[in-house]
Amino acid sequence: MAPGSVTSPRIPAPSLIGSDPKREARLRRSARWHKIDRRVSPYLYISPFYLMFALVGLFPLVFMAYISTRQWNVAMGDQGVAVCGLTCPSIGNAPAWYANFLWVLHQPDFWTALRNTCAIFLISTIPQLILALAIAYVLSAKLRGATFWRMGVLLPYVLAPMALAIIFSQVFSDNLGLANTVLSALHLPTVAWHTKPLAAWIAIAVIVNIRWTGYNALILLAAMLAVPSELIEAAEVDGASPIRQLLFITIPQLRPTLVFVIITSTIGGLQIFDEPQMFSPSSNFGGSSQQYLTITQFLWRTGFMSQNNAGLGRAAAMGWLLFLLVIVLVILNFALTRRIAGPDVPREPGRSRRRPGATRPADAASTGGAR
Repeated sequence: MAPGSVTSPRIPAPSLIGSDPKREARLRRSARWHKIDRRVSPYLYISPFYLMFALVGLFPLVFMAYISTRQWNVAMGDQGVAVCGLTCPSIGNAPAWYANFLWVLHQPDFWTALRNTCAIFLISTIPQLILALAIAYVLSAKLRGATFWRMGVLLPYVLAPMALAIIFSQVFSDNLGLANTVLSALHLPTVAWHTKPLAAWIAIAVIVNIRWTGYNALILLAAMLAVPSELIEAAEVDGASPIRQLLFITIPQLRPTLVFVIITSTIGGLQIFDEPQMFSPSSNFGGSSQQYLTITQFLWRTGFMSQNNAGLGRAAAMGWLLFLLVIVLVILNFALTRRIAGPDVPREPGRSRRRPGATRPADAASTGGAR
């Protein structure tokens, strides 16, 4: 130590000063509970959703699978293992867990309903998504009163499905409907909307599109507004037209949203019930010749309006077949939609995301996608 230097007295570490054992125990408990809270709390926050899903979603699905293997009637309950009867010569009256499924597949009305459902789904969903994309693109521009126009497209969605279906069932009335009145004024032949299958499909698809196009347009609009403005500005500098900006920049950026919209439209289109039910002028399900009978209508008629002892079990089997059909179509739509913007390329640290020789979005827009 240098001469004349002054040293301060050494102070013992806090742990050596006589600490309070109770305080240390309290701090340890607090740290332990804090650690448990950080690990457990997120699961507690999301648990109400999964509890409700298990109660009103998973349990009915599992219970429906059980009912589909039984002779189950609304009035009499469980009557034993399912029996197909004379409808299925292969098994006859022999009890089998798959008998209800065979009975459904042997019904001509089931295949008619499947045809009608797929036709209405295609006629309604494809134009609906195209119109929604076009409306969203127009609304994304700088319009006066943008909020008014954006809220206006949502008004049909606010209307009750029953009210909308009743209104358009009168519009498409065979005798005094507005649609046939306009056709007559234009000296065109009138259409039997409730008699011809294709005409009925188009009329029901119009009802569906009136209600859901604005809803999907707002979802796509929100995704469009989130597209980075730098991409649009770069395309404008490169001389890309608005159509090319939409096709080569905006739509590829909307891929996750398009996947969501297409999947929800697929699920809703295959489960359609309100529109065709209220479109019918009488209590007859699906028209006089089943020309617009859907799977959900046939399911309802089989399960709740049939006097058969296995009516509810057969309806449950039909519900499971519809569920499997929805799953298959959702997977196909998901696979097709993922190809809109091409395969994803993982980004490596310190390297550009763009592949060698790949074209930038702005360059693709300015050249029309050609390299």
